[in-house]
Order: sequence, then C-alpha cells, then structure tokens
Amino acid sequence: MATAGAPRRFCRCACFCTENLYVARYGLHVRFRGEQQLRRDYGPILRSRGCVSTKDFQQLLAELEQEVERRRRLGLESATRKALIASSYRLARPEVYDSLQDAALAPEFLAVAEYSASPSADLKGLLQRLETVSEEKRIYRVPVFTAPFCQALLEELEHFEQSDMPKGRPNTMNNYGVLLHELGLDEPLVTPLRERFLQPLMALLYPDCGGGQLDSHRAFVVKYALGQDLELGCHYDNAELTLNVALGKVFTGGALYFGGLFQAPTALTEPLEVEHMVGQGILHRGGQLHGARPLVTGERWNLVIWLRASAVRNRLCPMCCREPDLVDDEGFGDGFTREEPATVDVCALT
Repeated sequence: MATAGAPRRFCRCACFCTENLYVARYGLHVRFRGEQQLRRDYGPILRSRGCVSTKDFQQLLAELEQEVERRRRLGLESATRKALIASSYRLARPEVYDSLQDAALAPEFLAVAEYSASPSADLKGLLQRLETVSEEKRIYRVPVFTAPFCQALLEELEHFEQSDMPKGRPNTMNNYGVLLHELGLDEPLVTPLRERFLQPLMALLYPDCGGGQLDSHRAFVVKYALGQDLELGCHYDNAELTLNVALGKVFTGGALYFGGLFQAPTALTEPLEVEHMVGQGILHRGGQLHGARPLVTGERWNLVIWLRASAVRNRLCPMCCREPDLVDDEGFGDGFTREEPATVDVCALT
C-alpha cells in the first residue's frame, strides 16, 4: 500500500483570540478572558492610565469583546474579501502583479542576496555588504526596491485605497493600510522575495531565529497620515524575523525606535531611534521591542513582512510563550503547521 507524503496545514495558535489585545487609548496590550480576569490582572495599571470610571471600564470591556469576535471571524472574512477583490477590482499598475523581476530590486540588494547564496558566504563577508544599525541589537539596513518600483507600488496601493473594494486592517494595531495577500500580491511579489532573496540572507544573519527555515510570512502595508494613524505603540511582532521597507511618500517624523528583546526586564531602556529611508529595509528580530514616533507632516507608507519559521514556532508560540494550541486557519495562518493525515493511493491497492 502506497501513501502520499503527509501534507502540512498552516494554523494559528488559539491564543490569538485572548492574548496581546491592544488597547490604543491606554497604550497597553492585555490578555482577556473576561471581566473579572481583566479587573484582577490590569485594574491598577488601567486606573493609572486613565481608565477610572465605571463608564471607562465598560467601554473598554465592550471594545475587547468586539475585538475578540473580530479575530474569530478574521480568516473567513479575509478569504471572502480576497475572492471579491480578485473578481471585481481593476488594477491601476498591472506590472506590479507580474512575477518579481530583478529590475524591481535595488542593485545592492541583488548583490547581497547573490553573495548570501554563494557557497563561500559567511557572516563576516555579509556584514561588509550591509549597514549595521546596531550590532548589539542585531538590526541591519539594506536597500531593497528601486525608486520606480516603490512609486508604482504606491500608486497601486493608493488606487486600491480609493476604490470601493472591502479592506481589512493590516494588523491588530494599525487601522490604515493593505493586506497584500488580499490584494493578490503574495504569490507574485512576497513569496519569491522570501524564498529567493531573504532566505539565504536571513540564514546567515539569524541562524538561531530560524533564518534558514523560513516557510511562511504575513505581509502588509501600513499608512500613517494626519487625521489617521500617526504613531505606533511599543510592541513585538508575531514573527521570527521582520523586514520593514519604507515606500514613501514625503514626510517628517515617524522614526522607528527599538528597545531590547521583549523577554528582557529592562527592554525599553535607552531606545535606539532609526530614521526611514525610502526604498531601504530594516531587518530585525521579531521579538525586538519597537514602535514608531508620531508623524509630524506628510504621509508615510511602509511595507512590513513578518517572516516565520514553523520549525521554531511549532515548539513555542511567540505570543503566549507556551506550546501552541493549534487551530486550523486560512492561507499561511499564523505560520504554525501540523501534518495532515496521509492519503491512501487507491490505485496502488488495485
């Protein structure tokens, strides 16, 4: 009897609906399993941040219950939006959806990727080809996209933003932006970028974080503008590694800041500030605490790719710091995997 190789299914951890719920008004991530638990675990810090009256607390409670329900419906609603966009949206810049070409990538990035994939590549040689933003924090910068490609991608994103197509929030902290898999840009753009270019680079920079075992991602564009999102509170990413590329436009303010790893007791002592440079990407570990300073003028658009390695996260969920409780999900889920039951080759039985 012959069986096919057991396929893998991507999943999320059940903690997605209970852990790390962001309350922007109070600048706090909370764990939420009900009113009594919330009062017990966060009462003092919530009061110190302005949640004082019964009305304040009831409003917070309603917001958290609404967020939990939103997260539970997220996979199905995202798949529904993606299908509608694929059937009804008219592209502004069709060339952006072509399979990723070298012409879209900065020469420096192509050189770094080529070196990283060579048999003689090592970390010392790679670091000579990158800008080290912080050796201690292992933060690096490299040009990723050409200016013409950044402009074309921005035009497509703005066209989509102005359309009547349904739009999902890019993540649980940002309200304005685009999920690239819903727009149909995962397959032609993000997957080849991860597999062909980022994988060998990250394998050298972050071998201890799964850099050589990246097998999924979550990619989104975030937008900051006056009257919309202006800043981003301190957080860490649901990813082993992160690439953050500034796409434009013209703006002042909005610098990134980095602390230590989220597990460290003094993680935000003397944060490091990093200015954005259009077309250039910042590489860092997902567990590095970071945020964005307030935008002062203009608009800022950034492409963020959370790079995930199931070989790492299947052992320990980075969000609840426990063995993941796997729940089936759409697409890449949250990067966790489990093997599906092997299928029997019926033909081999006859």
